[in-house]
Amino acid sequence: MSFDPNARATEDAGIFGLPYSAAESNLIIIPVPWEATTSYGSGTSKGPEAILEASKQVDLFDFETGKSYELGYHMLKIDKSLKTLNAQAKKLAVQARTLEDKGAPAKKIATLKKQVNTISDKVNSWVYKKAQEYISKGKLVALVGGDHSSPYGIIHAVSEKYHGNFGVLHIDAHHDLRQAYEGFTHSHASIMYNVMEAPFAPKKLVQVGIRDFSEQEKDYAKQKGISVFYDTEIQNRKLSGETWASIVRDIIAQLPQNVYISFDIDGLSPFFCPNTGTPVPGGLDYSEALFLFKALKESKKTIIGFDLNEVAPGKDTEWDANVGARLLYKMAGWTMLTN
Repeated sequence: MSFDPNARATEDAGIFGLPYSAAESNLIIIPVPWEATTSYGSGTSKGPEAILEASKQVDLFDFETGKSYELGYHMLKIDKSLKTLNAQAKKLAVQARTLEDKGAPAKKIATLKKQVNTISDKVNSWVYKKAQEYISKGKLVALVGGDHSSPYGIIHAVSEKYHGNFGVLHIDAHHDLRQAYEGFTHSHASIMYNVMEAPFAPKKLVQVGIRDFSEQEKDYAKQKGISVFYDTEIQNRKLSGETWASIVRDIIAQLPQNVYISFDIDGLSPFFCPNTGTPVPGGLDYSEALFLFKALKESKKTIIGFDLNEVAPGKDTEWDANVGARLLYKMAGWTMLTN
């Protein structure tokens, strides 16, 4: 089959308009339309579909990563069972919050939250098995959420492959270190707490862009030896004349050889993701994020997998999805080059 990388993507084309099957691809992207525990804005479950559609507008040749796409990227079809589970869990979560606001009996609320937690476990198990399936075939894996609880299973699978000998580079506006936030064990606000408490915890967690968090989360980060580059400190360093390149060197110095990237889109300035669930003023510029990826390659680190979450398409704009698609493309490209 002939493929013209300069032609318009067809309707039935895969991610970025590419023609590659899973068997022909080195990178498998797992879409997870999940947002049962979102606590503010909604819409992230529509992120994978929106990114897929926007990706077909991305020009394939990249100034920095060249023709990395020729190694093959393939996004799996969105599993309808995940959409069903998401709808069920979201309905239960809304009921629980509504009853809580009305002062309903705690036992009834706890029962509803337990049901949400059970469904979350099913989703985590599905993601883990899917990631494990492709890792066993020698593929690199990535995930597109959904809310930020989505990558728990893929991090589990990647950790097994590397026997825990890896670090997580976590870009986010939030620590995500809350324990069972609002009673939901696998809340989007608890992903890194759950990962750090799991038997498959990484060797190191490095967080960048954090600017909205609780005192307990800050204390927990210190207790667990998590390296945190708070947004306020980053901005103060830049405003005092320090370069982003210098700060990036400090970030990378905290990471081991193997790096898994977990990217919540709200780690960027809200200018780039105005419709995400919990936007916060401040954050990284898009170009700063790309510079960080490039620096990983230049420092000879190996990107062993990644996820991109919390992209929520706007009702009247494709901006969020456009940014998400291009961020995904750059992450894929640098992953290929570091491998």
